[in-house]
Amino acid sequence: MEALTELSDLISQNPSQFAEKLEWICSRCPPEGSLSSGSHRLTRLHLNAVLAVARFISKCPNHTDDGPRSQVVLFLQSIQASFRESFWPQSFGIDSIYAFYSDYLSYVAKAVELSPDFATEISDTIGGILICAATIVNDEAGVSRLFLKAVSQNCLPILPKAAENLVSCLLGQFSVAASTSPSEAAFPTSETSSSQSSTLSSHQLQPNESASPGNEASNASGSSSSSVSRIADDVTNASSRGTAVNGSSIGWRSSVDLLGVNSGYNDGGGGGGAAFLREQIASFEAESVESLEKQRLAFGLLWHIVDKLPPGSVHLDQVKMVSKKQLQSSVLFLKIRKRDWTEQGAQQKARINTKLSVFRAAALLQIKTLTFLDSDGKSSKRLLLEALALLTDVAEACLLSAWRKLRICEELFSSLLNGVAQIAVARGGQLLRVLFIRLKPLVLTACAQADTWGNSMGAMFESVMKTSCEILEFGCSKDRAPGDTFITGLATSIRERNDYEEQDGKEKQSVPVVQLNVIRLLADLTVSVNKSEMVDLILPLFIESLEVGDASTPSLLRLRLLDAVSRMASLGFEKSFRETVVLMTRSYLNKLSTVGSAESNTMAPEATTERVETLPSGFLLIASGLTSPKLRSDYRHRLLSLCSDVGLAAESKSGRSGADFLGPLLPAVAEICSDFDPTVAVEPSLLKLFRNLWFYIALFGLAPPIQKSQLPTKALSTTLNSVGSLSALALQSVSGPYMWNNQWSLAIQCIAQGTPPLVVSSVKWLEDELELNVLHNPGSRQGSGNEKAALAQRAALSAALGGRVEVAGMSTISGVKATYLLAVAFLEIIRFSSNGGILNGSTSLTASRSSFSCVFEYLKSPNLMPAVLKCLTAIVHRAFETAVSWLEDQIFETGNEAEIRESTLSAHACFLIKNMSQREEHIRDISVNLLTQLENKFPQILWNSSCLDSLLFSVSNELSSTVINDPGWVATVRSLYQKIVREWITKALSYAPCTSQGLLQEKLCKANTWQRTQSTTDVVSLVSEIRIGTGKNDCWMGICTANIPAVMAAAAAASGANFKLTEAFNLEVLSTGIVSATVKSNHAGEIAGMKRLYCSIGGFQTGASPMGFGLGLQRLKSGVSPQQAQLESESFIEVILTKFVRLLQQFVNLAEKGGEINKSQFREVCSQATALLLSSLSSDSKPNLEVFSQLLRLLCWCPAYISTPDSMEVGIFVWTWLVSAAPQLGSLVLAELVDAWLWTIDTKRGLFASDVKCSGPVAKLRPHLSPGDPEMIPEKDPVEGIFAHRLWLGFFIDRFEVIRHDSVEQLLLLGRMLQGTMKFPWHFSRHPAAAGTFFTVMLLGLKYCSCNSQGNLQNFKTGLQLLEDRIYRASLGWFADEPEWYDINNKIFAQSEAQSVSIFVNYLVNEQVDGQSDSSLMGRGRETGSSMGDVKDQYHPIWGHVDNYALGREKRKQLLLMLCQHEADRLEVWAQPLNSKDNTFSRSKITSEKWIEYARTAFSVDPRIALSLASKFPTVSSLKAEVSQLVQSNILEMCSVPEALPFFVTPEAVDENLPLLQHLPHWAACSITQALEFLTPAYKGHPRVMAYVLRVLESYPPERVTFFMPQLVQALRYDEGKLVEGYLLRATQRSDIFAHILIWHLQGETSGPELEKDAGSAKSSSFQELLPNVRQRIIDSFNLKARDVFQREFDFFDKVTSISGVLFPLPKEERRAGIRRELEKIEVDGDDLYLPTAPTKLVRGIQLDSGIPLQSAAKVPIMITFNVVDRDGDRSILRPQACIFKVGDDCRQDVLALQVISLLKDIVEAVGLNLYLFPYGVLPTGPGRGIIEVVPNTRSRSQMGETTDGGLYEIFQQDHGPVGSASFEAARDNFIISSAGYAVASLLLQPKDRHNGNLLFDNDGRLVHIDFGFILETSPGGNMRFESAHFKLSHEMTQLLDPSGVMKSETWHHFVSLCVKGYLAARRYMNEIINTVLMMVESGLPCFSRGDPIGNLRKRFHPEMSEREAANFMIKTCADAYNKWSTAGYDLIQYLQQGVEK
Repeated sequence: MEALTELSDLISQNPSQFAEKLEWICSRCPPEGSLSSGSHRLTRLHLNAVLAVARFISKCPNHTDDGPRSQVVLFLQSIQASFRESFWPQSFGIDSIYAFYSDYLSYVAKAVELSPDFATEISDTIGGILICAATIVNDEAGVSRLFLKAVSQNCLPILPKAAENLVSCLLGQFSVAASTSPSEAAFPTSETSSSQSSTLSSHQLQPNESASPGNEASNASGSSSSSVSRIADDVTNASSRGTAVNGSSIGWRSSVDLLGVNSGYNDGGGGGGAAFLREQIASFEAESVESLEKQRLAFGLLWHIVDKLPPGSVHLDQVKMVSKKQLQSSVLFLKIRKRDWTEQGAQQKARINTKLSVFRAAALLQIKTLTFLDSDGKSSKRLLLEALALLTDVAEACLLSAWRKLRICEELFSSLLNGVAQIAVARGGQLLRVLFIRLKPLVLTACAQADTWGNSMGAMFESVMKTSCEILEFGCSKDRAPGDTFITGLATSIRERNDYEEQDGKEKQSVPVVQLNVIRLLADLTVSVNKSEMVDLILPLFIESLEVGDASTPSLLRLRLLDAVSRMASLGFEKSFRETVVLMTRSYLNKLSTVGSAESNTMAPEATTERVETLPSGFLLIASGLTSPKLRSDYRHRLLSLCSDVGLAAESKSGRSGADFLGPLLPAVAEICSDFDPTVAVEPSLLKLFRNLWFYIALFGLAPPIQKSQLPTKALSTTLNSVGSLSALALQSVSGPYMWNNQWSLAIQCIAQGTPPLVVSSVKWLEDELELNVLHNPGSRQGSGNEKAALAQRAALSAALGGRVEVAGMSTISGVKATYLLAVAFLEIIRFSSNGGILNGSTSLTASRSSFSCVFEYLKSPNLMPAVLKCLTAIVHRAFETAVSWLEDQIFETGNEAEIRESTLSAHACFLIKNMSQREEHIRDISVNLLTQLENKFPQILWNSSCLDSLLFSVSNELSSTVINDPGWVATVRSLYQKIVREWITKALSYAPCTSQGLLQEKLCKANTWQRTQSTTDVVSLVSEIRIGTGKNDCWMGICTANIPAVMAAAAAASGANFKLTEAFNLEVLSTGIVSATVKSNHAGEIAGMKRLYCSIGGFQTGASPMGFGLGLQRLKSGVSPQQAQLESESFIEVILTKFVRLLQQFVNLAEKGGEINKSQFREVCSQATALLLSSLSSDSKPNLEVFSQLLRLLCWCPAYISTPDSMEVGIFVWTWLVSAAPQLGSLVLAELVDAWLWTIDTKRGLFASDVKCSGPVAKLRPHLSPGDPEMIPEKDPVEGIFAHRLWLGFFIDRFEVIRHDSVEQLLLLGRMLQGTMKFPWHFSRHPAAAGTFFTVMLLGLKYCSCNSQGNLQNFKTGLQLLEDRIYRASLGWFADEPEWYDINNKIFAQSEAQSVSIFVNYLVNEQVDGQSDSSLMGRGRETGSSMGDVKDQYHPIWGHVDNYALGREKRKQLLLMLCQHEADRLEVWAQPLNSKDNTFSRSKITSEKWIEYARTAFSVDPRIALSLASKFPTVSSLKAEVSQLVQSNILEMCSVPEALPFFVTPEAVDENLPLLQHLPHWAACSITQALEFLTPAYKGHPRVMAYVLRVLESYPPERVTFFMPQLVQALRYDEGKLVEGYLLRATQRSDIFAHILIWHLQGETSGPELEKDAGSAKSSSFQELLPNVRQRIIDSFNLKARDVFQREFDFFDKVTSISGVLFPLPKEERRAGIRRELEKIEVDGDDLYLPTAPTKLVRGIQLDSGIPLQSAAKVPIMITFNVVDRDGDRSILRPQACIFKVGDDCRQDVLALQVISLLKDIVEAVGLNLYLFPYGVLPTGPGRGIIEVVPNTRSRSQMGETTDGGLYEIFQQDHGPVGSASFEAARDNFIISSAGYAVASLLLQPKDRHNGNLLFDNDGRLVHIDFGFILETSPGGNMRFESAHFKLSHEMTQLLDPSGVMKSETWHHFVSLCVKGYLAARRYMNEIINTVLMMVESGLPCFSRGDPIGNLRKRFHPEMSEREAANFMIKTCADAYNKWSTAGYDLIQYLQQGVEK
């Protein structure tokens, strides 16, 4: 049902949009036939659908579709069928049926109210249905009764005719025929039956007579006595009536209808009355509850009919008679005693309740009929009097009934009195006199009830009081005389002496209950009516009773009267107030005088109650009720005077304490002082009274203890307490425990907020002391001459001051003065302990409300004694400590309490700031000291807007307001302010530079809007020369937030300056602040201007007539009313808000489509929208909240959605603006940002782009160098999103520093963000560029967790521990992948990454470990009584065993610290590659045991961390062994981790055929290079290993494996199981290109040198025999299409290659022409031919003139240029591509070298390094044949030397322009990046024969190495290794690289940096590169012919070195190659031998 209800509500909001849904619901309603036939039982679905449609109609009754309405009407018309039990579902109970009826009819009733047409349609139907339901006889299930019950609560419209029939039916059920006239009715009136005793039985009025007041009174008085006999007469008349109607039995007929009562039934005389009573009780009991319930429903229906239809349309007289008859019978019923009933228990209670509900329904109906009486008719007056008598009789019976405590009886009584009140209003109050006569006995009867005494007066008493109050209020406006008589009569009854008969076994009450209740009633009436006339009427009588009457002596009556007069006085009528206060004051003093006397021993206990409770409560009540300022002031003076008198009198009681006398008055004093502003000018007399009060508070020890350690307070003291030891009492008053009532303590705290400073006279303290001595009674032991008392007071004062002043230092202070100072200490400290130190007065918490304004007043007094000054100074510090303590205690508060706390803190800080301008130097010093302490304790004040206002502007405001011109003082104060401001802002910037700049910009805007030159100048002078930036900054030291790179980047964005993230910046806060403030002011001005224009022209006339603008001009002339202008302002704000919402949505849509956002336009729109938001906040009119919140949400979400650094910069600027200008929006903005942040996690954006394709180098190097399928490069650079998150994170950290101390709500929002962030560690991006941002997130998390020790999040300590554990695990998770490099060619970015990790490391090092890390869990165990052993056995679902958590946490922290230190060092090397200083030497050496512990800890968190750990430290044997053991022990958990393979798939495992290898079939695929290692001979072709390798290779596309074709061909050497061959054959079926490349390599392998060398080797022979067989099998497997492509491709290039053989016999001069002739014979057969060296290049033709024969010793290689197109690109674009075709040369070694270079190229590109390598294509195509791509647009250095005499430096100038030109520098840069790339490649490959013929230069200056005939261990000249440098760096090359010539230039450093980074990047993939070379060892290539090429290659990677050591090695290598003599010598040899230009 809930779903259908929600759907119905949704449809009702937009019916047209959901028309289909509405039709669907209607189709689920019962079919029309099923309702009428009754043959079908409905289902729950049918009923729910009916309710849903009815609910829809109740909200949309006028819906255009008639379908829903017709369904509702149809069901209502057929609802009679529902009276059968078979209609409902079988599981439908009575309660469910009633709930359905009630809901359905309530919906229909609502629809009827909204639609008159629907009401008409319903009214035609409902009458017949109701008659049918009312006349059903056999209704066993009671369904019809449930329907009628629901109708009685939701009555529907009915036609008059149908209503008349229904009334007739109902009346018939009550045996009243519709045709019977009123004179013949069952209840005859007084005119028709003399035997009936009516209301006017004593004096019946004739029709022409008028009722006089006397008659009315007599009639009314006689009614009560004759009511019983009247009922008996009624019975006589009724008994003769018939018992059937229309021949049918009376189903609803009540036995009470025939009830007769003998008026003497309880007289105890004859037995007839008792017998009659028993007979009637039996008749009552014979009625069934069901019959009674029907009667109640009938009365309810009659009431609704009478209420809704006009009077003439129903039988009103019969209805009146029926209800009257029921009420008459109720009197007897109510008088029956409980013991007279034969029926008892629950059945009796049910019957009584139902019967009383019938009476109540009849009473309501009777009262309703009275509303139709003619107000002017005489008969109506008689009827009203009769009704009044009847209602009061029944009400009196209710009061005296045994059932009066039943709720239904109370409701009946209340209904009766409501009818009485209506009669009072009738006829304009003419019946008031009679009414009051009838009401007085009723009131007295109610007051006589004993159960109305006490705190709970009872519902009946409340009803009496309410009705009396209503009648009195009405009477006051009509005729006061009856009311006054009524009140006077009640008041005089108090003084009457009533004689009561004593009851057996009970004592006679001293004060009758009726008197006490009448007093209460009169007091309540007086307060409710609130008329001075009534007070003046009653109060004198009460006062007289109190002074001379029975209440003059202590008694309960006196207490009640005192309470009543105090309530009257609280109304604030001056005369009564003064009389009462004088009486109560005199009474209190009199009671005080008798205390301790002899007569007090015999005094009644009420005397003590009066003094301790009644009078103080009265004083408090008066104080609470007074509202007149004049009376409150007078009362304040009177109360304080009373306190002084009481104090003096109590102090005179030698040996007694005055606390019992003064304490009870304190709550009243607190209340009357609650609105007193102590900062205004106070009259001296009042000030002295305040001083006296606090003097006695201190003297009597009434003040709450001001020490922190307090014991529980003592209960209320009602007896006098002995002082005991004076010293003990004084000290106890300071340190506790508190001996008095806790309410007194609270009262004193409240009084403190309204007490002015107790500085009575500021000239001479002697006068004060004389006045204070007067406060001591001469006979007191504490007088001025009592040294012992003085010593006690000094000791107490010293304790109060916290020992700051020793007792010995107070010797000059007298005892009375010490008491005074103690009072001052109490007062000023209590001010702060109660509410933080906020004084009464204005609701705004400003500096003037700070209690410090009072504390410092004492220090301004001149001529203070040194000891007194010292004490007063100590009081200031103690007050400050108390304020700090209060603020710290409030740290847990949220919501409004938190705002109060922060406002309090701000008020104190603002006061101290302003107080620094005082003339007294010691006051300035104290203010600065306290402000500094406050700033350190509560750093949030650094960013408090009010404090910053005071700081920046108070210097000009305070100094300009001074009257005395003192240049020296002005200069001193200005200098002090400048110092404080600079320290303040510097500190604020060091923690939260974003918010600090935003606030400063706001203040500059404020200063600008004031247009005051002086204030602006002061601000400029105070803030000037403060800078922040990424450069060197001396403003702050240590680990400050501003040192975090992300925060500084965010600060740059918040400044509004246009900085690039990748550039260093150093901004001057003031200048950028002024610029941004100007921009903000301009935007604000634009909004204000548009608003004024909008209002002036009458709004935007969309679609209006052309007169619109003219009307606007007319309004400009006539003016606009303020109300109209406000409405237009609201309209403007909504229009513009909506406009900006649409603009921002357009940006979102553009970003969603992948479009580029214009930063300046986006910034402009966001800034204007922000200005509009702030403008709408500050305006009086409030905008549409929905649009406002939508715009705010878009401002927060748009930058996050766009997720670019530019958009995020704009976002941070806007967000900072919002939270700075409107701090109240802080929580809203942060909530939206947290939601947006979590959304980026869900959508995998930026820092959370966890997809592999966004992981950087790893994704780009798949599957060659890293495992996994190749991924598509993402459309959007993931680094952009990471940079955006980095900025965003900086803003979050900034906000965290601002709100961490003052806003638990915002802290919890950040906690939600961090919990969502840390929930799944794998959500983070693994891109290496995210390292700094990732660890900054972790830093924020740890900083957040540190809040658990700062107080504001202590309640969430367990949650914070869980978060901290997640942070540690997530941080360790970063190291689950092997470390990668990434470079964006920017030093600042690299440095910021290293700095971010370093800051995280420093935080870990400095973090204080919480020794009680699981104290909450331990404490929980102790609380439940368990032992520590039991706690240790506890198991936490997250942390495991409790006792292991702390140890595991520490181990994880140590591991994390070590890994982060390593990561920081690694990133530092990348950021500063030339910094040769090694920072790791200072760290302690890690032992083998520690490495093992690290491995185990890492494996427990994530096994991949342990694998990565072993990869980071490959030379640590113990670490590798332990990781191997862990992997092998947990082999089943590692199947998804390919990096784990080397730890169990080893040659040793293969040799031993370990069972671990059985898991390989289920292992995840590794990289291709890893798989190649398993193909080497060391693994002996193990079947499981080979199967895994082939599965890996087959999992990748063949095109990806083609790169390693030489290695796969070599693998055939060891393929004893034919597994590799099988893979190759299968792969050829999948890819034609793979097949072609394989065939070429197979053909090229047959010409290897090993044929000559190892001709006798059996293995080599078998390998050579295998190659042609494999080739043939591949060809045989081709289908027709593949064979055709193969033949055309191979035939074409075989023809081209064969040209070399044709040219060999020709002379050199004819060879070029011969080439052309041969090329003309070759045709391009098809458009699918491609270059074998580059399958992506399709051949479209041959350039016939391009053929060139090349120089060679014995062969004729040729170069031919082809026209090619890109296979995957635009095939209409032809490009030339030259290739060299060699015959007789082995190209396989070049292939290997270029493979390594290609891998290096992929690595540096993936890493982002700007290095250049050109691995041109080379392919062996046959025995001694091959194709080599020509590097385009290049010349060899030798060729360049043939045309130019100079060196490279000169050649570059000739080709690219002069030195310093853009083209030259670009060419130089190209040379540097290419030289660095080939330097790294040369270091690894060791290519020799590097003469100038093998060095090429392209047109852009890039260097390319060719011809790799000598690599690794081989070199020319019989391997003499003449070229000793690792790479060539000749003199002419160094001229370009290093213009300085001494390796000091920037270009040289750039070159070396690139070399270092390239080398470091290559080291990461050392194993992969070595594996590629390792597979070729058995190939017979010359490079493997000597030495240990693989071992030496590994050594050149230096795996044993750290990153810094490797960098230093590369630096030395570059320096060693720098212009080395062997390089120049080899160039000379080549020039001399070969003629190669040098």
